Amino acid sequence: MEEPIVKQPIQQIAPPSNSTFSALRHRNFQLYLGGQLISNIGTWMQIIAQGWVVYQIGHSELALGMVAFASAIPILLISPWGGVIVDRVSRRNLLILTQAGAMLLAFILAGLTFANVVKEWHVIVLAGLLGVVNAFDAPARQAFIPEMVGKDDMPNAIALTSMMFNGARVIGPAIAGLLLAIIGPAWCFTLNGISYLAVIAGLGLMKLPLRQAFQNLASPWKQLVSGVQYAGHNREISALILLSLVFSIFGISYSTMLPAFVEKTLHQGAMIYGWVNAATGLGAVSGAFLLAHRVSNGKRGQLLVLTNIAFPLILIAFSFTPWVPISLLLAFGLGIGFMVQFTTINTLLQTRVEDAFRGRVMGLYTITFFGFSPFGNLLIGFLGEKLGLGIAMTLFAVCSLVLSRLVLMKTPEVQKLY
Repeated sequence: MEEPIVKQPIQQIAPPSNSTFSALRHRNFQLYLGGQLISNIGTWMQIIAQGWVVYQIGHSELALGMVAFASAIPILLISPWGGVIVDRVSRRNLLILTQAGAMLLAFILAGLTFANVVKEWHVIVLAGLLGVVNAFDAPARQAFIPEMVGKDDMPNAIALTSMMFNGARVIGPAIAGLLLAIIGPAWCFTLNGISYLAVIAGLGLMKLPLRQAFQNLASPWKQLVSGVQYAGHNREISALILLSLVFSIFGISYSTMLPAFVEKTLHQGAMIYGWVNAATGLGAVSGAFLLAHRVSNGKRGQLLVLTNIAFPLILIAFSFTPWVPISLLLAFGLGIGFMVQFTTINTLLQTRVEDAFRGRVMGLYTITFFGFSPFGNLLIGFLGEKLGLGIAMTLFAVCSLVLSRLVLMKTPEVQKLY
């Protein structure tokens, strides 16, 4: 049994606002967003450099899938327990620990690369360890947002967080592309490690009100079961989690193949690889900005259905495009589609879950969005080698479209969500 103890109001630095940036009136959220922006720029630099390093070692699409598999499989196994932990401990303290762990792993990868001894298995092992860290970090970050901004500004905060994340997705790959071409990947890993200090500092400077606490009288196992039952008995939450599952396996797995796509289809190198990722990130920033500006007018369910159809169609066109300008334009569209789906599902979940179950539900969301993606990454890597990149990416786009439509047909009420 879980009983609420006490809840103090979220501290504000200005009266409520309905502007595009209303969540920034909270000082704690300002600190969080600034630190995360710096850190995520470093993270994207590492993602780009890591994929490039692995592909240059063996020129294997399957190896790219293996790295993605290793980074995500711990999330599948651990995230349910990560959500339980999030509901039992200080979310800020947990985030400080996870950020410190990720920083250490980045420095290890940098050291191996500087020493010119890095192997595929090094990257795979370190990616797996980072996956363990993220199994606790991801649900903690999601559940931490209401503590900083309260319920009224939560949708705007989620949109701004998505905008920040994908702003970093524009800046990080662009910097990584330059550094890869000029001084090599080791500096990308080093700068990523340093960037985690910004998040840790921001978390330390926060003055948090006493959040609603709960007596955790049940065992962790019973808490886990109750969280699964809570999500399973709510049709809307279940449908949103299923949509996230389909999208993570079949929708976004194409990004794992981008190093091979740039080299084999576009016949380009590291610089264009960075540009393609930056174009996707720019599209995602645009999508997040539109959501923060309340372009949906509260009709989030309808917007989710629309983008759920548009994204796979754009992906099919992208899969067979050999021209760089058109591929950049389509990558921009993929970024918009990705961000609208990701942010809308997140927002609809966060506004419907009770705080007592928030960590566990967001843990389940983390499993579906990140934990099952390794299977998609592994399969698309295998199909890419056997059938060709264009065919593999198209098959995944079709699966994403068909399966998500089946989910929406079974739960038509999702379209009416606001």
